[in-house]
Amino acid sequence: MAPSQQAKSSKSARGLLTGLTVAACLLAALSRAEAQAPAKQPPAAPQATPKVAPQAAPQAAPQAVPGFWDPRRRPERPDLSRLTVIRFLTETDYPPFNYTGADGNPAGFNVDLARSLCEEIKVSCTVQMRRFETLVDALTSNRGDAIIASMAVSPQLRARVDFTDPYYRVPARFVSRKDAVMPEIRPEYLEGKKVGVIAGSAHEAYLKAMFTDAELRAYPNDDALRAALRKGEVDFIFGDAISLAFWINGTDSGDCCAFSGGPFVESRFFGEGVGIAVRKGNDVLRQALNWALFRVWEKGRYTDLWLRYFSVSPF
Repeated sequence: MAPSQQAKSSKSARGLLTGLTVAACLLAALSRAEAQAPAKQPPAAPQATPKVAPQAAPQAAPQAVPGFWDPRRRPERPDLSRLTVIRFLTETDYPPFNYTGADGNPAGFNVDLARSLCEEIKVSCTVQMRRFETLVDALTSNRGDAIIASMAVSPQLRARVDFTDPYYRVPARFVSRKDAVMPEIRPEYLEGKKVGVIAGSAHEAYLKAMFTDAELRAYPNDDALRAALRKGEVDFIFGDAISLAFWINGTDSGDCCAFSGGPFVESRFFGEGVGIAVRKGNDVLRQALNWALFRVWEKGRYTDLWLRYFSVSPF
């Protein structure tokens, strides 16, 4: 079960990284042939309406695929003649994004996406696995050309490397027990409800800012948080949707729980998203990768990859 990256520059800066301004991002597509719709916006402030929660309902489950590419803004094909090989760097052990396959070779969502990009650009591609904390130094010292390792974009990293457009985000979501799933969650619906969250996390800060009438319960780690929901100590938990998706679909959850409501992606709390890092000033490669990312999405290959690796959508 993969822990998640919230702000992967610090390895919780993986996204958990989770890692997201809603007004600035296109999210969650339901079909490879259609323009992808933005993910659900962060909840508005409580309104002067009766604070009655909607009836619990089974969770609707069409698989949602995140996307950040606007078909009305097709990138121009850059000059690719100077590109002959792309040396990708990735992390050693962060399944399902990066891991060593049964044949001993790099595998995972990021690895397969890198290979798809090289096929689109029509260049040779190598993938080298390294410890996460060594990746930026390896890139800046020219031991690789691009990092594709679920690295969250951050101001600190932007000072050292350039990034492509985001190719995924790590939204935040609520999880409840299956008999109490809510199709929509707004601040007024959780008045007086017990909501578990990791102490000191961006998710806790978001709840304190937006869900002021909920009763927050802080826990030291994911195991304690999830156990509290299973035992009924809290009504909901709130956290990184990617790691929660794997927990929901895994044996550790005991089939107890499901997502309630949609994703929250406020970048002030959850980061700018995950991009591919290149050396500062390497605009030729950055633009080529942006073009290839759009093409891979447009052709449906991104959707195929996402559905292969994520049986329960975080979105």
